[in-house]
Amino acid sequence: MEVLLLWLKRIWNAWNLQAFMLASLSLQIILIFSGSLRKRNSSWWVSLILWSAYLLADWVATFALGILSKTQDDHDCKSAEHSLKQNAELLAFWSPFLLLHLGGPDTITAFSLEDNELWMRHLLGLVFQVCVALYAFMKSLPDTRLIVPAFLMFLAGIINYGERSWSLMCASVDGLRKSMVTPPDPGPNYVKFMEEYSCMSAAGLHVDIVVENESEPNPLALDTEEEDIKDVELVSKAHYFFKTFKRLTVDLILTFHDRNESLSFFLKRSPDQAFKLIEFELSFIYEELFTKATALHTVAGPFLRLLTFSSIFSSLLFFFFTKKHGYVEADVTIAYILLVGALALESYAVGLLFFSEWTFLHLKKLGYDQLSDKVFTTISCFRPTNKPRWSNSMAQYSLISFCLADDESSAFKTTLKSIGMKDTWDKYWYTTYIPVTDELKEFIFKEIKGKASSAQDSKSYKRFSDYRGEWALQKKGYRKELGWSVEVELDESILLWHIATDLCFYSHKNEQSEPERNRENEQSEPDRNCENKQSEPERNLQMSKALSDYMLYLLLVRPSMLTAGIGQVRYGDTCAEAKIFFRRGEAVLDQQQASEKLLLVETKVPSVQIKGDRSKSVLFDACVLAKKLLDLKTGRRWRIISAVWVEMLCYAAIHCRSYFHMKQLNSGGELITLVWLLMAHFGLGDQYRIEAGHARAKLIVDNWKGNSVW
Repeated sequence: MEVLLLWLKRIWNAWNLQAFMLASLSLQIILIFSGSLRKRNSSWWVSLILWSAYLLADWVATFALGILSKTQDDHDCKSAEHSLKQNAELLAFWSPFLLLHLGGPDTITAFSLEDNELWMRHLLGLVFQVCVALYAFMKSLPDTRLIVPAFLMFLAGIINYGERSWSLMCASVDGLRKSMVTPPDPGPNYVKFMEEYSCMSAAGLHVDIVVENESEPNPLALDTEEEDIKDVELVSKAHYFFKTFKRLTVDLILTFHDRNESLSFFLKRSPDQAFKLIEFELSFIYEELFTKATALHTVAGPFLRLLTFSSIFSSLLFFFFTKKHGYVEADVTIAYILLVGALALESYAVGLLFFSEWTFLHLKKLGYDQLSDKVFTTISCFRPTNKPRWSNSMAQYSLISFCLADDESSAFKTTLKSIGMKDTWDKYWYTTYIPVTDELKEFIFKEIKGKASSAQDSKSYKRFSDYRGEWALQKKGYRKELGWSVEVELDESILLWHIATDLCFYSHKNEQSEPERNRENEQSEPDRNCENKQSEPERNLQMSKALSDYMLYLLLVRPSMLTAGIGQVRYGDTCAEAKIFFRRGEAVLDQQQASEKLLLVETKVPSVQIKGDRSKSVLFDACVLAKKLLDLKTGRRWRIISAVWVEMLCYAAIHCRSYFHMKQLNSGGELITLVWLLMAHFGLGDQYRIEAGHARAKLIVDNWKGNSVW
């Protein structure tokens, strides 16, 4: 055993630095290729791999610098052999590569938004790591043959690390706000105006003040005729709106001019083009928050990238023609691997920079239309515009399904509960994902567009954004019967409608086995086309089920994206009561049997009168709601349920802080974030705080001839 340990120790002492250098390069390869993948993927394993690589990259590079510094001290001692001192020159040449690696790839600077707030720590790290790398290299002076290639690599490494620190600073909350806050606006000179008014009044003149406010155009007068535009124009328009609406990321306000400009554009768009533009816009926001976009997509950015590329390429050439006698052959091979790897990564970064939407937009702005079109065509070959720029999926979580499947008596669940990991496991294990269908996007778009088109003034926009089911019930004529279910706290409404939707969903399967009843229900809907009698209720049913499970997922897994409440407590109490109910009497096998069993419970007396208010369970209140919905005809029932869910989603979206919307962009994005930005473009929300421009006040003076002087 001792022999084995000694052998392992010798291997470690001989190859630890080489292993860490190659590991650092490997982590850079993982980061540059997977950094942008998380924008379009919500898989947990992608996040885990990227998170591990992101943390390890800094740790490995920092640790390697420490080993390198210690190695140089050991080789610098008088007892060291001449051959070791010569090879130490080559090892010292590796130090600037670690600076290059600490700068990270262009595709990721921050793993989460919190990393951007640590930009000062990265800046301090830049100074410290540069000093350590210089110290390690200076130990090989003045006899080193690698001073020129090392200087070139130091230049590339410092620039790369500096770009990362700059990008983190610009993407921090303070950095973003400073870059977007407009100059202070004191408004018209009030003191001067009142001085003139006082002077004229003191002179005995009859003076009147007439105020003309900058009026807001009537939204109903805007053109709503739908028209298509090309994808190239869609990207340009997305970037234009991005420069305006990115102010929402730091809770800055917008004006009614911004609203009317956006509204007039979106009222003419199809649902597909509207959501595609939103995706492009969120993609720009993502790149500004989590990549080096703020450092690279500037006037100096391309020159810096070309400078780092040429420095690495020149360093490779100088190293190739440098005599290498006295160097260990294996270390020379590793040096070549580091140089070629760095050049390959930098070449990939240059390609990403010059073939990006940012470059296309910049060339188009400068008037190079033909060149910009070629760049856009190249981009479209690798990233087609019809390919989603986010995960295009929505998570699903069903309370009834979870309560039926959760076996707390199992040894595995008992162990998880004892270490406090059961809730985390349940959220992961029972969460599924489904694609966001075009039908759902179209339905959401039409609901939001309908509200925006109905608004007559600024108060109407704010009023529509505060509805969370009331408006949908009122339009359908059921506000009086069902309004109680949406007038409670949001988390309670979500649980009530989630359970009721599930009960109606599984009851619908029974209805499908009764064709005569279905035919009777469908024939009672005279406002439908014959060919859509079967499809419309089915579409509304599927959309309602998807939104219901998605909203419960937000309540349970993403509670920060909903308004404050006791959703976790209410959910826990409801689950506890459901599990007790399902385990009494005969065993419940599936969701359909569970729904039938719940609907058989007598619910004439409100549960709060029997149980009191200590338990926050809403299980049987949801049964009351489900029974009222089941009394409606099938088509009308699912139209009401789907409309209520969309309104609830819109309310949650617009009342979620922008910080939490942005936080989800690095894990595939959320449907609620797209809805939030779409609502903002339609003028719905509290962000429009400037509802009128500067008033134009005039003094009207009547002279002795009776004429008016303005």
